[in-house]
Amino acid sequence: MQETRKHILEILKERGQATVDELVDILRSRRGSITAVTVRHHLARLQEEGLIAAPKQRHRDTPGRPQHIYALTQKAAAFFPNNYQQLAAYLIGTLQERFPEQEVNVILDDVADKMAAEVQPEGSLEERLDVVVAYMSEHGYEAVWETCEGGYLLHTEQCPYADLAHDNHLCLMDVRLISQMLGVVPQVVGRIAEGSDCCTYFIAKRAN
Repeated sequence: MQETRKHILEILKERGQATVDELVDILRSRRGSITAVTVRHHLARLQEEGLIAAPKQRHRDTPGRPQHIYALTQKAAAFFPNNYQQLAAYLIGTLQERFPEQEVNVILDDVADKMAAEVQPEGSLEERLDVVVAYMSEHGYEAVWETCEGGYLLHTEQCPYADLAHDNHLCLMDVRLISQMLGVVPQVVGRIAEGSDCCTYFIAKRAN
């Protein structure tokens, strides 16, 4: 990855969020001369790669146009050292050792319910699909949806649990997550873990 973009990711990781002006000031202290135009260019590229979320507006305390605040997406976490995958593997393994399969599913259903509670989509099924896709993409799934005969197909092109994808409990957790956010139980028609290019869910139009 281009060096300036790496620095931008590091800054946002350290600070949580930053404006273009703040990024320029920090980058100048680290690397020397750089312009706001250049920083915006790098931010646009990072957004295209799904590493930075769409900016939010922050109103100034003084007269002037609102500032845009940038922050990392879940996908960007892969660029920084962490032990999350190993920890998750141990936690899943321990659950399976200590509890019957049905109880493990109940625990992970509760996890999915807590995740789904972060969003409350309203409106038509298509409007809810837009919200679900935005949420899932922000959390590393790279989701898209399309119409098909009899309903819709929801595709998740990335698996946030790639190292654990063989574990069917997590696939069931994703089904529960989508069900809770959409208010509709999807049918699984393709899985990355089984060799498909993406995980695909069919949502019947009659459920709208």
